[in-house]
Amino acid sequence: MNKIDVLVVWPNRPEQMKQLDETYHLHRLDQAADPDALLDAVGSRIRAVVTSHGGGFSADLLARLPNLEIVASSGVGIDSLCVEACRQRGIPVTHTPDVLNADVADMGMLLLLATLRRLLPGERWIREGHWRNQGMMPLNTSVQGKRLGIVGFGRIGKAVAVRAEAFGMQICYYGRHAQPQVAYPWYADLIQLAQDCDVLLLTVPANSETHRLINAEVLTALGPQGYLINIARGAVVDESALIEALQQGRIAGAGLDVFVEEPNVPDALLALDNVVLQPHCASGTVETRGAMAQLVVDNLAAHFSGRALLTPVKKLD
Repeated sequence: MNKIDVLVVWPNRPEQMKQLDETYHLHRLDQAADPDALLDAVGSRIRAVVTSHGGGFSADLLARLPNLEIVASSGVGIDSLCVEACRQRGIPVTHTPDVLNADVADMGMLLLLATLRRLLPGERWIREGHWRNQGMMPLNTSVQGKRLGIVGFGRIGKAVAVRAEAFGMQICYYGRHAQPQVAYPWYADLIQLAQDCDVLLLTVPANSETHRLINAEVLTALGPQGYLINIARGAVVDESALIEALQQGRIAGAGLDVFVEEPNVPDALLALDNVVLQPHCASGTVETRGAMAQLVVDNLAAHFSGRALLTPVKKLD
C-alpha cells in the first residue's frame, strides 16, 4: 500500500523522525536545494505537514498544497502558523501544549533568580579577578517577599506561580478576565499591575492584542527597582523601549528568553550587564522536546486512523 505523503517544513526529534519515516513518505522541504521545485513536484500529493513554531507554516505554502488534511506543529505557540487560513479550508492544526509547562516555568524562575541575584555578574566577578583584588561584589536583590505580576495566567503562568510561591514571592496576575478559581489578585489594568509589582513575568501568547503590550508606559510604571522577565514571545515587548529603559536605569534589569527578530539579538542588549539572555530554549530539554515531538506523531496517527486529535488548536489565542 502506498504511504501517505507528508511534507516536513521543520524536522522533528530523531526518534520521532524515524517513526514518521517508517509510517509515511516524507518530503523534506527543510533540506530541499530547490524548495519550489519540490513543491511543484509533490505539492498536490501532500496530505500532512510537520513543522514547529520556528519553522512556521505560511498561507503562501498552504496555497500550494491543495489536498492538505492536517498541520502538526511542535510547539505551543501558533503565531507563526496560518491557523485561520487553514480553518477556512477545514484543515485542523495541532500543537503541543501542557507537556512543556514545567520546563518553560522553570526557565521563568531561572531567569528571575539569575537576574535579581545577578548570577552572571557574580561569575564574572570571580573569573576576572575582582573578588581577589577588590573584595566582595556589590550586593544584589532578594527574591523573597517580592511581588510578582504574571502577565497572562494560563497553564504556564500558573506553573510559574507555584514555583514563585515556594521562593516566598507574592503573586498577582493580569489577563483578559478574572479567574474565579484562582486565589491570587487579578488586575484588569496592566499599568496598575506594573506599578504595584517588583517583577513582571510574561507568559501571554503573541497575537494582535498582545503585540508590544509591554511598552514604554508599562516599563515606566514598573520603575527603576523593577524587573522584566519574558518567556512569552519577543513581539509582546517593544524591544526598543525596553533597551532604552535598561540603558537609562528606568528599570533595574531583564531576563529574556525571546526576542523580536530571532536569532538576531540587538547589540545594545548584548552590551548590558543588567540583562540575562537565553536563546529561546525554555522548552529545550531532551525530555520535553521528545514529548512535544511524540505529540506530533500521535496527532498524525489519530487523524489518519479517524480518531479525535489529541491537541488541536481550539481557538485563536
